[in-house]
Amino acid sequence: MNATTVTGTIQHLDPHSLLLEVNVRPTAPITPAFVQSIRENGVLTPVLAHHNPDGSITVRAGQRRVFAAREAALPTIPVYLVDADDMATERIVQQMVENDQREPLTDGDRAAAFQQLAFEGLTITAIARRTGSKTREVKTALAITENTAAATALHEHPLTLDQAAVLIEFDTDEEARTQLIQVATTDPAQFAHAAQRARDEKARTQAKADAETELVGRGFEILDTEPGYYDTPYTRIGELLTAENERVTVEQIENLAGRAALVRVYADGDPTITYFLHDAKAAGFHTYNNSGSNSGPMTEEQKAERRILIANNKAWASAEVVRRDWLTTLLTRKNLPKDTGVVIARGLTVHRQAISTATREGNQLAHQLLGVEPSGYFAADKLAALLEHTPGKASQVALAIVLAACESVTSKQTWRTPSPTDAAYFTQLAAWGYPLSDVERIVTGTVTGTDDPAAADKSDPEQKVADGSEG
Repeated sequence: MNATTVTGTIQHLDPHSLLLEVNVRPTAPITPAFVQSIRENGVLTPVLAHHNPDGSITVRAGQRRVFAAREAALPTIPVYLVDADDMATERIVQQMVENDQREPLTDGDRAAAFQQLAFEGLTITAIARRTGSKTREVKTALAITENTAAATALHEHPLTLDQAAVLIEFDTDEEARTQLIQVATTDPAQFAHAAQRARDEKARTQAKADAETELVGRGFEILDTEPGYYDTPYTRIGELLTAENERVTVEQIENLAGRAALVRVYADGDPTITYFLHDAKAAGFHTYNNSGSNSGPMTEEQKAERRILIANNKAWASAEVVRRDWLTTLLTRKNLPKDTGVVIARGLTVHRQAISTATREGNQLAHQLLGVEPSGYFAADKLAALLEHTPGKASQVALAIVLAACESVTSKQTWRTPSPTDAAYFTQLAAWGYPLSDVERIVTGTVTGTDDPAAADKSDPEQKVADGSEG
């Protein structure tokens, strides 16, 4: 890295007489312990400063020491005076290095510094080279500084750059950002799960809105809640018959007055639409007498169970994305866990049925975890070709086959009725460092699945009143 060589002299000056340049830190936290140390020992390392044309002296690096010396009422502090060129880029780089050597910069400080350097005309590559940072880190930081909500959160909370970057996805959703910040600051191991749940909920909300917009365009009234079975002018078309005793279809109510619809989006993300008709009798329809239909409204206990079912199914779908991303990263490691051989052997025995089925069907998930395009059903297994070209990846391939097989037999039924092999699989992942989400902990038996989630999104129509359909 290129460096600017400077020479100068040390003088002892009154800290109150010194001017301070704009620093890469928006704030300079001064702790009582730091002030006390300065008071007892003085400033041991000179601050860096330069002369101004008017004779004043400006501190280039050492802001915290100057503030602490002032608070400690020191008459003088050592100042290293230089006549180096006052280029802004050199100042910022020097401040970053100097601060990192003393009080490590926060990610918020670092993002602000990258932004200043970008303003000075440095490219992302140049910023990374000059500050010893990774290009990806600089890109992420600059993206954050361009988003007001994410940049504010990064400076107000102890977030990492990656966590703050996730907030960009929710810059118009204050509630989601607040929840993610809370998780990041109180239980950071669960942040990936919380972020994926927020993404999935955002996608479901959009899917619901799109479906409702399409229905409104067709003249349907949109219902916010499920009409009850009694004392309501709305009737589900599934309960209606024509005068010829044929089931009423959506096409038959398409142009009728009083047509309505309720849109739900469950864990799979696809809208489910239930159609209704207001005053079906006036339209010439009559109710189908089904003795097996619901005998009455759901009890509060049934509603609570339903909320748990829906919330946990959604949580499971989100956790699956996080878990498989984590497995993909695991398989890229040069050094796999020490007990990989034992896990592979256990997979070939304890999980042999899952492996047999997955292998017979082409190991598609194993291909995906390894970043290999899956083979066609009748095509040769591309994992064999991978081994042929890179035999050093034999352990990764074998482990991918086992993990993919175990994954392939998991579903939202897993948390409801976990088997001993399911429990063993998730326990192993946790032992390797995977942060189990709450719904996955149900499988291992560390939490139960009977508690009503406090954040069960009761604002969702499907969770206010349930109709008994699968979530």
